Amino acid sequence: MSKNLERKKVQVEEIKEKFAKAQSAILVDYRGLTVEEVTELRTNFRNAGVEYKVYKNNLMKLAIKDTAFEGLNADLVGPSAVAFGYDDPVVPAKIIKDFAKSHDKLELKAGVVEGAYCNLEEIKAIADIPSREVLLAKFLGSIKSPVSNFAYLLQAIIDKKGDDSAEIAAE
Repeated sequence: MSKNLERKKVQVEEIKEKFAKAQSAILVDYRGLTVEEVTELRTNFRNAGVEYKVYKNNLMKLAIKDTAFEGLNADLVGPSAVAFGYDDPVVPAKIIKDFAKSHDKLELKAGVVEGAYCNLEEIKAIADIPSREVLLAKFLGSIKSPVSNFAYLLQAIIDKKGDDSAEIAAE
């Protein structure tokens, strides 16, 4: 076997492992970005625990064959980079969407989030979902609100009764 073929097999296995671990994979077209812009994007990804890689389309197609990510085959046209989200499946889409606001050369293609193929519009909608922490805070706030209101009501009743008893004692 030639060294080149052996190297490609190793790389396909590496890509397979990354896709297997990922909760989401978002494809982007990075054409037109400068080196500084790509470095900034990579830094944003790294800080969020997202892995950003550029692979040959044919190698990615081989790696995602017979997996939940196989829907991406049609989008593997032209230069493609992939952002792997391992912990939070929404984070890669958020970072890409935020970055694309100020860098119009970066284009979202498609992605797979938790096993479901998502086209460009669906990825943009997913990027608008608040983070897990924000959703949990809202949920806890909605649970706490009725209890707090009830406690305030009870305190108001106690305060009113206290005022009434003070008026009766004064008479």
